[in-house]
Formats: sequence, structure tokens, C-alpha cells
Amino acid sequence: MSTVEKYLKPEVIRQISRLDLRAQFIVKGFLQGLHASPFQGFSVEFSEHRKYTPGDDPQDIDWLIFAKTDKYYIKKFEAETNITGYLAMDLSESMGYTYRQQLTKFDYAICLAAALCYLMVHQNDPVGLITFDEQIKNCLRPKSKRQQIGNILSMLANLQPQGKTDIARSLGQLAAMLKQASLVMVFSDLLADPEAVLAALRRLRHGGNDVILFHILDEAEVHFPFTGLVDLEEPESHTRLEVDADSFRRDYLKEIESFCESYHRDCFQSGIDYVQLDTSMPFDRALTEYLISRRSRG
Repeated sequence: MSTVEKYLKPEVIRQISRLDLRAQFIVKGFLQGLHASPFQGFSVEFSEHRKYTPGDDPQDIDWLIFAKTDKYYIKKFEAETNITGYLAMDLSESMGYTYRQQLTKFDYAICLAAALCYLMVHQNDPVGLITFDEQIKNCLRPKSKRQQIGNILSMLANLQPQGKTDIARSLGQLAAMLKQASLVMVFSDLLADPEAVLAALRRLRHGGNDVILFHILDEAEVHFPFTGLVDLEEPESHTRLEVDADSFRRDYLKEIESFCESYHRDCFQSGIDYVQLDTSMPFDRALTEYLISRRSRG
């Protein structure tokens, strides 16, 4: 079985299809609400009427209303704005880790990205792919055609997470690349200096972009299921450390909770959506719950 088929196997397609059925109305509002803006014109969706005032374009007068009421009303319209999306995928070696789950963090991110790509394409919104480690490595131009999900999966399926990462530098490069306000979806385990990463995320946000940060950790990194003496290895520097898991667990769990909470707090203050996930969570449920929470806030 090819790697592309692995991500398109029946159970993944079923999950994506189920997500589409459960969240379609939420996603529609979620995507259209990001950049909806008032727009005068006839090629866009009709919104409502308002009374004619001097300075309005007479061509916008609704003559049917005038015939019925003998009053001038203007048709108001709202743009059906297409949102350009970018899936920004961390390729660092730590993303290839799994302790006992079927999916590595990278595999999990690919499934999430496939679902989001699928949903955006179904809204006729163009979506592209950016991959990065110490800098941007690959760039797939945004498209809204149905085959784009295959294009994105094909590229990701041929990549292996390896080497070190510089998330802040890569996101800074992405911010400089974007010529129009876009929806940027970042997938990373964020194993880097939070201050530099948050500064880069704020730069993306201040550029007028909508930013969603999917923080993906392995189930073992979140719950620390180890006992006795364990040999831990830092995946990018390969530094090894032997610890007594039972005495180390409490401090570790406190530290990881504080780490995630700092991202949650700072992202909230900057208007960035922060979505904390671990690889034991069914990705369709996790994404649907996020979309519902976003919709309820909007």
C-alpha cells in the first residue's frame, strides 16, 4: 500500500465524510464569516434593502419595490468572499514520534490537513500547502479544484519528518510571502522557544491573516504513561536522559500543562485560535468540536 493510499484508506475517508456531514453547516459559516464584507454589486449574494439616499448609485435602485411602494430602495449585497487557505506543516524530526498510537504526530497532522483541505475545497475556497523545518521547504500554490486534496496528500506522503526546526523563522518567511489576507493553519508540536514562535504568529496575525494553531502532541507527551527507569531522547538533538518516571511524572505534567496554557493565553490575547490536540483523540471529533466552539464564539 502506498503512503498516499494510507491517508485515503476507507476508514480515513469515512471519518472525513462523517466530519463533513456533521459539521457542514458550521464550516460554511466558519469559512464565509472569516472575511465576509459588505460589497455593492450584482454578482454577489443579495443581502437586504435600505432606503435610497443622495449619492447612491441609481442603478442599484430596486424598481420592483418602487412600483409597489412609490419609494426608492437600494439593494444591499454581501460579497461571497473566497478565503485563501494555507496548511503550514512542521517537518521536524520530533513530528515523526509515536509511543503506542497508530499515527505519529505527522500522520495525525496529515489527516487533519486532509479534512480541512476537503472542507475548504467543498466551499470552493482555494487551499495550498507550506512545509517547513529550519526554513520553508515546499510550497504548493492554493487551488480550489477537487484534485487539490490529492496533490497535497501526494506531497506530504513523500516527505519524512527529519532534522531540526526553526518554527519562528519559517512562519516569518510565510508572513513575508503572503500578498493578501489568508487563513493560515499551522500544524506543529511547537517544541521550540515559545516567545519566538508567538512573536512570529503575531506577525502573521497583524498582517491581516486569520491564524489557527493546531498544537499536536503525542498521547505519551501529554499523559506520560511511563513507569520505572526510562531512557528519554530529545528527537532533534538526540540528547539522552535517564529518569525515574514515577518521581518525574508530577513535575513533567505540571510543566507540559504550563507550556500549553501559555500558548492558549497568548494566542487568545492576539486573536489567534489555539487548538490543543493529542494523537489519542479521533481527529474528526476534535476538529468538529473546534469548529463548533469557533462558530459559537463568532
